[in-house]
Amino acid sequence: MSFMALTAHQRFELKKVIKELDSFRAAHTEFVSVYIPAGYDINKIINHLAQEQGTASNIKSASTRNNVISALERMIQHLKLFKKTPPNGLAIFSGNVLSREGKSDVRVWSVEPPVPLNTRIYKCDKTFELGILRDMVDVKDMYGLVVMDARDANIALLKGKRIVPLLKTHSHVPGKMKAGGQSSHRFQANRDLAVKEHLKKVADYMKEQFLGREDVKGILVGGPGPNKHDLVEGNFITGDVKKKIIAVKDLSYTGDFGLQELVDKCQDVLAQEEIADEKKVMGEFFNFLSTKQDMVAYGENQVRMALSMGAVETLLLSESLDDDTIDEFDELARKFSTVVKIISTETREGVQLRDIGKIAAILRYPVNV
Repeated sequence: MSFMALTAHQRFELKKVIKELDSFRAAHTEFVSVYIPAGYDINKIINHLAQEQGTASNIKSASTRNNVISALERMIQHLKLFKKTPPNGLAIFSGNVLSREGKSDVRVWSVEPPVPLNTRIYKCDKTFELGILRDMVDVKDMYGLVVMDARDANIALLKGKRIVPLLKTHSHVPGKMKAGGQSSHRFQANRDLAVKEHLKKVADYMKEQFLGREDVKGILVGGPGPNKHDLVEGNFITGDVKKKIIAVKDLSYTGDFGLQELVDKCQDVLAQEEIADEKKVMGEFFNFLSTKQDMVAYGENQVRMALSMGAVETLLLSESLDDDTIDEFDELARKFSTVVKIISTETREGVQLRDIGKIAAILRYPVNV
């Protein structure tokens, strides 16, 4: 399963669909939302929807009954256009979008998500079920999670607000009470050796899971007791992995509870990381602006011209722009493999970008624009 973060283009395409679907309201529970997981047989979904049509025939209200049956029929016919479920699954929505009684405009939308769906949903409600798509839009960066003590370790990914478990491991470290007949010194030596083996194994797993993934922005480590510090400060973790560690936290738990506790305790760190990334790229822009002005462009016309020449390395778009403008510039950027950064207005640098025209660029080479 891929955990790649969305591109700016994917995010804004998804946001447009969500915005449109969210604008509709039904008078009764007659909007149908279906999520089909990656790898799931689409024919089973079609059969299920046909069964739901039979169930809907029992709805007392004639208008609601007709709207639900019509929405299901439109959805079934649309799904028959697919030979099989798309690689990442499919989200499909249908309903009568005219809220006036007696009027009908039954429409259907399908979304092939940019990351795999792993949840199957059938829902009939007054609004479309958009939570999963919203979660995808909210995902900006991913972080590695490591929760451990002397006995256990869990490794996971934080993808937006979702914790995705990767693996768990259990050590052979004996308890602190030694067996009878064994000297205290020998028992402690054996225990220390087992702890070191455990730490080495956890470090190897961290390298295996996190090192080759550019989408993992940082690693958060936590656990009860001192072993997490032994792991981070000892000679267990390779330098490349150690550079990715951005926080080490004291926890009360390990396991799944520990993973959630680690995320909760790192909210401040995660917020700072997001801001730090924006400040870094904006700092680079303003540095060029004061030292090498021919390596930057700003303002809509200048940047559009530089983009059309393929001269833009990084495109900086203020989140205060309307979606259509962001979408237009993102489309241009994709043609030339330009990196797109959406900059919030929560930092001083973000406010400065807004004030100089909301659109700026760091160039690959000097151009006359």
